[in-house]
Amino acid sequence: MRERAGAFAEYVAEEPLDLVGWVSCGGCPGPNIEHAPEEMIRNGAEAIHLATGFVVGYPPCPWVDYFREFIERRFEVPVVVGTHPIPETYRRCHGQLPSWPSLAGREALMATESVRAAYG
Repeated sequence: MRERAGAFAEYVAEEPLDLVGWVSCGGCPGPNIEHAPEEMIRNGAEAIHLATGFVVGYPPCPWVDYFREFIERRFEVPVVVGTHPIPETYRRCHGQLPSWPSLAGREALMATESVRAAYG
């Protein structure tokens, strides 16, 4: 987040960026999605990021797009799918698996080669 890598690249480096909350989804089917965003917003969140693990998990979360839409509608806050860049080792291994298309349209998670290499 400090490096503005991955999905955090959309934030201007000169502006402050604070982490005001973190919570897991609670496991399938995501019970924490129902209430956790409200607390984050009370703590000052202006956007909510769903972790990169939602789209590169084992397997990728089938609910991630539903969660994004639900949070945006229910809590009226922008939702970004992704946090940190996808590690190089993951990209090399999983790029050939059937789940890889779940990353379509998530170019922000495809960090530069040097950033991905730094993450392993």
